[in-house]
Amino acid sequence: MNICFIMYPWERVDPKFDSTLRIIHEAFIRDHNVGIITPSGLTIRDNEVCGFVKMICEMEKMPSSIEKFYKKVIFKEEMLPMSGFDVLFLRSNPPVDPTMLNFLDSLKGDILMINDIEGIRKANNKLYTASMFDKETDIIPRTHVSKNKNYLQRVIQESDSDKMILKPLDGYGGSGVIVLEKEASQSINSLLDFYINTDREQKYVILQEYIEGAHEGDVRILMLNGKPIGAMKRVPASGDLRSNVHAGGSVLKHSLSKAEKRICELVGPKLVADGLYFAGLDIINGKLIEINVLSPGGITRINKLNRTKLQQQIIDFTENIVHAKEAALNRKLASRMAIRKAKSL
Repeated sequence: MNICFIMYPWERVDPKFDSTLRIIHEAFIRDHNVGIITPSGLTIRDNEVCGFVKMICEMEKMPSSIEKFYKKVIFKEEMLPMSGFDVLFLRSNPPVDPTMLNFLDSLKGDILMINDIEGIRKANNKLYTASMFDKETDIIPRTHVSKNKNYLQRVIQESDSDKMILKPLDGYGGSGVIVLEKEASQSINSLLDFYINTDREQKYVILQEYIEGAHEGDVRILMLNGKPIGAMKRVPASGDLRSNVHAGGSVLKHSLSKAEKRICELVGPKLVADGLYFAGLDIINGKLIEINVLSPGGITRINKLNRTKLQQQIIDFTENIVHAKEAALNRKLASRMAIRKAKSL
């Protein structure tokens, strides 16, 4: 297969923990043709979507570890037609680059995209999670999204809880997540001003009910084709609310609870229907907090905790889909040939 990863720059990869690197390595050791490109490398030549792709060159001897593989990789950059790839892994960091998605629009249906660009358009921010289920489903915390400061202040005052979570709609990696407490009412006005008002525009923010047990951490579940393939418990650093590892949190081995399995069963079909084949769910005490569809991480740490290699399942999945498409195409071509031959005397 020909596989391209649209991702962050190679020099920003953390070879010790990077999830994308694990998938790249797995694809390469299976003798697939693997290339990488940043969103800014996409271009159009003669009305065809192309890209300045860095193809990974063949190696005489495969390094013994993924970290050594990262250091020894040699690239050859060429402008290549993106339609020549069988699989595109969209692994650029949030927030989503809308221009990148526009470039890829013409490739829809021809290439397996993980994840699908229409699904990413729907799910690239936290609104996707907030509006996914109704009140009866009871797996989403009570959530309010607005840029109206007066309304948000009223929500805080009318809340039955003394605490609420405030975060930017387009944040990621735990950035900007804070706890608002009613007793600190003098600070709430200035905090809302800070989060909503920027030099260029007003931004949406999220107010969410505080989930008891949040200080103990959250659970990251990796979903592949609508099913959970691995999980870990993320514990915040001392004095920090955020469980994200990049924010200083630590990880523990975790087995899914009954409530967490139920969330996976409810969310999985929706993800598949939207073409979001590889996603990360963040859950606190039986409540779905976020769904990550742009470059969900955690592969390396879950692998280490469970002595597994999730990247193998991911490449298995892509191979199965591409082989099935190729088999269907071959059957179609054979049927067309049979019809052409049928008119001969």
